[in-house]
Amino acid sequence: MGVNVEGVVAFGALLALLSGAMNGLFTMPMRFLGRWSWENVWSVFIAGACLVLPVVMVSAAPGSWNVLMHAPGHAVIIALSTGFAWGFGAVMFGQSVSAIGIALANTFVLAISSALGSLIPMLLLTPEKIHERAGVAILSGIAVEIVGIALCGRAGMMREKAAASGDAAQRGDLVGKARPMAVALLLVVGSGLLSAVFNIGFALAHPIAAFGQAEGLTEFASTNLIWILMMGGGAVSNLGFCAYLLIKNRSAGKFLQPGGGRLYGLGLVMALLWGGSIFVYGAAAPKLGALGASIGWPLSLATGLLVANVVGLTLGEWKGAPKGSLAWMFSGISILIVAIVILSKAN
Repeated sequence: MGVNVEGVVAFGALLALLSGAMNGLFTMPMRFLGRWSWENVWSVFIAGACLVLPVVMVSAAPGSWNVLMHAPGHAVIIALSTGFAWGFGAVMFGQSVSAIGIALANTFVLAISSALGSLIPMLLLTPEKIHERAGVAILSGIAVEIVGIALCGRAGMMREKAAASGDAAQRGDLVGKARPMAVALLLVVGSGLLSAVFNIGFALAHPIAAFGQAEGLTEFASTNLIWILMMGGGAVSNLGFCAYLLIKNRSAGKFLQPGGGRLYGLGLVMALLWGGSIFVYGAAAPKLGALGASIGWPLSLATGLLVANVVGLTLGEWKGAPKGSLAWMFSGISILIVAIVILSKAN
């Protein structure tokens, strides 16, 4: 009996949509965790997303741990080190969400990481292509993204100005502290840059996945071997920074506050949504095959972008902001989606 190729691709596209939606939703619980400090929330989230979930996923495929123990050493080092560097980008992202809200933080970081995630691997791995059609398309997509980012930045500045005069909610009741837009922009640029390092590390660590498949693991299970190393490396930098803040702010005692079960639960929901989005997309990629870059990647990014902004609107992040600011924001988002499509064609 033949395989329904169209059905497999359609299911892969559906998984890519689900992955994007999960990524766009994962910071939503931060709105309801105000009893904790930022470092309390982030440490629970990272422990669940970067330690517990990857261990569960790798353990689900028999023989995975043995394969990982014998994986190419140089690729293992690359995965761990790039994951460690990415971890600081995750810290910056978490801080930027607290600084300017779910909608703007996700918009900026998704846009910057998609642009740099396309450009930097090409510059490092295949620099000769920068003058070819693919390179020109990537540069064109980045130029369009810069316009979209500028429009969204304009919207954020308008909202910040209204908030300073007491006319807007600015960021709702998110855990952590608000910061000026200029500081938040530095955070999102740093986060986007280090997210690109994550993409580079995954590409350079591919020998691990190839080794896994040669040893009889599925493509999905083999890819999970890379994820557990990179996410584990990221957990070290994230949890190290959280430990520093827990000591500095003397906030560790909040973990033992009465009624903390709900707070732990929300932190784990964040972990399941973000960590799950990676593994769901990992399941989508084999089904999409060569269409992954042109269909799955833009579907996931665009969905995450839209969902995060719907969440921000629903939670009142733009309440009281000038009407013109939303027009700037929606225009910027539309342009960013066009840029994502251009970059996907280039890939």
